[in-house]
Amino acid sequence: MTSVRVPVPNRTLLNKVPEVTLYFWLIKVLCTTVGETAADFLNVDLGFGLTGVSIVTGVLLAVALVFQFRATRYVAGLYWLTVAIVSVFGTLVTDNLTDNAGLPLEASTILFGVLLAVTFVVWYASEKTLSIHSIVTRRRETFYWLAILFTFALGTATGDLMAEVLGLGYLVTGAIVVALVAVTAIAWQSGLHPVLAFWFIYVLTRPLGASLGDYLSQPSRQGGLGLGATVTSLIFVAAIIVTVVYLSATKADVVPGEAAAPVDEPGRGGGWQTAVFLAVVLTAGGVGYALRTSALQADPSPQVPVALQPVPGGGPAQPVPVSTSPLGDLSTFRGIGQDTLNLLSSGDQAGATSRVDDLEIQWDDAEARLKPKDKAEWTKVDGKIDKVLRELRAANPDQAGEKDALTALLATLG
Repeated sequence: MTSVRVPVPNRTLLNKVPEVTLYFWLIKVLCTTVGETAADFLNVDLGFGLTGVSIVTGVLLAVALVFQFRATRYVAGLYWLTVAIVSVFGTLVTDNLTDNAGLPLEASTILFGVLLAVTFVVWYASEKTLSIHSIVTRRRETFYWLAILFTFALGTATGDLMAEVLGLGYLVTGAIVVALVAVTAIAWQSGLHPVLAFWFIYVLTRPLGASLGDYLSQPSRQGGLGLGATVTSLIFVAAIIVTVVYLSATKADVVPGEAAAPVDEPGRGGGWQTAVFLAVVLTAGGVGYALRTSALQADPSPQVPVALQPVPGGGPAQPVPVSTSPLGDLSTFRGIGQDTLNLLSSGDQAGATSRVDDLEIQWDDAEARLKPKDKAEWTKVDGKIDKVLRELRAANPDQAGEKDALTALLATLG
């Protein structure tokens, strides 16, 4: 991408962000993957819980941003540390809205899309540019990091919506995102406005990194490689460190020149291209969502198991349904729940904790099929299952609390 450099009045800072090179996108995807796996590691593996991890990460982000804003030039280590923490925090923002506030992922996607759009509108109205090559004032830097946060939150909501709610799975979601990135990159080279192309790809790298992280960390029974959140996080953190050390030594991503800052290329039709591009993306997304949702709703429910009940007087036995849940047949989940309770009652805490993993996996796999049938009922059962998972995965599990949670779940399942 070529650029035009013009003097910037009252400029007090060097450009605070790196040049957009292959290294930029490599570290961005690595940071995005760490954002997904590190959030799971801190939340589940270390038992901090969603609220605890959010508080800790929020404090770390505030500290990182203080140092980032105080810096007078681009420092690779500091910049990418801040991006990595923003990645984790952006993931947690969406997770909190979904898990704690009960906000549907559809609503989260729209919310963060609107917030990102508003940020860009105000940014452009104030600075007349959205180019990341012109981050040379505190105000522009504030807009930049606010946009970065919303891109991570939007990417998390969009990726989870595709993978979980629409039941596409992380590999299919990742493949779709790769295709979109490739098409946008080709359009960028063919004349699409560079700022528009950059920010669209930036959003897409979030679900791409999440898909990669989930594929590596999830167990083989879920189609993953089974490395776990801990190992996956360590691998990608190590890769980030190696790449950042290389960039710090070579300065390969430092924007050249100190007397001028680049502005958007003139004559590229940014306004009308943005309008047309967004119209196409939103229309395609809306149609795809409607078709996928319709297909899920049309998917016939599994046959509800029946039992033969004898008729007084010796007549032929009559079939009666075993389950009357509006979600259909929940016997699989009921069976796992009962197994877990039995293991707890026999004193096998480790076995119960292992068995409850099956409950989480199968429930998540069935979300796309069950949720469209009755969202209210699905949400009620989902809340009970979340309670069971928290109790059994607590650092110091209380057996009475575990049994109460499982009993409440079994009662809800019918």
